[in-house]
Amino acid sequence: MIVAELAAAELRRRLTGPGLRLRLGPVATEIRSPFAVVASGLALLYAKHEVLGAGDFADFRVAVEPPFGVRRFVAPQALFKFDGNTRFRPLPAAQAFPLLEWGLNWCITMHCHQYLIIHSAVLERNGRALLLPAPPGSGKSTLCAALVARGWRLLSDELALVELDGTRVVPIPRPISLKNRSIDTIARFWPDAAIGDVVPDTLKGSVAHVRPPADSVQRARESAVPAWVVLPRYENGAAMELAALPKCDAFMRLVDSAFNYSVHGRAGFDALAALVDGSDCYAFTYGGALDEAVAAFDRFASS
Repeated sequence: MIVAELAAAELRRRLTGPGLRLRLGPVATEIRSPFAVVASGLALLYAKHEVLGAGDFADFRVAVEPPFGVRRFVAPQALFKFDGNTRFRPLPAAQAFPLLEWGLNWCITMHCHQYLIIHSAVLERNGRALLLPAPPGSGKSTLCAALVARGWRLLSDELALVELDGTRVVPIPRPISLKNRSIDTIARFWPDAAIGDVVPDTLKGSVAHVRPPADSVQRARESAVPAWVVLPRYENGAAMELAALPKCDAFMRLVDSAFNYSVHGRAGFDALAALVDGSDCYAFTYGGALDEAVAAFDRFASS
């Protein structure tokens, strides 16, 4: 069963009662929440994800709930809880769904140490993986969404899960997070995209999420071989440039982008070294012409 096959009333019943258990790539998550925006967000953005049974094991048990007391009613807030414990400061209740997404990112980066975890979008073409490691504001998610719109398989918008021999990247396809101007940009570029509600005034500005394609979700057990590491940088109006990047520079950028590099010690070094050694490395600057950008990636992927 997938989320789209649950009636709205049954989805709400699970979220407010025993929990909704979902398969997210290599992990299973149990989610509870009374917020209608969480239910509608899951219904739209996780429509193609597998629903697990109540007896299935859950790696994470999370909840997005209102606090006790007056803040349930006056300027309502939302709390993210992991195993019943609050992990972050409360956010306005209207931000409950982005809070869930950010909380799930935290769960994975803090607990999935069977992988080297890199802050990077990851896409696949012909069995080979493209990593786009980049800090916020670099246009990573916009570029990721554009590539998915043109047929690249989404492995992740946020987290590259690299096996510790450095030879495979494991998918964890979840919604693509867009911010501010990129929301309208992708809505125009990808008219068929299923985009959730725009949530304004978050710490990241206005935020919306794009549903991952069904094919990406259904192929979540198909890992890919790292083939390209591309450091994207968006500059408004800049001419597009794809330039070869020394592998030592790519290695250091991946170190900076890895959440648990120090946890793994020598194994983390060896995994990154193998990944970089087996990949072509580039720096990519673009100024917003997404068709031109996608064409550049298609060219080197076909070579």
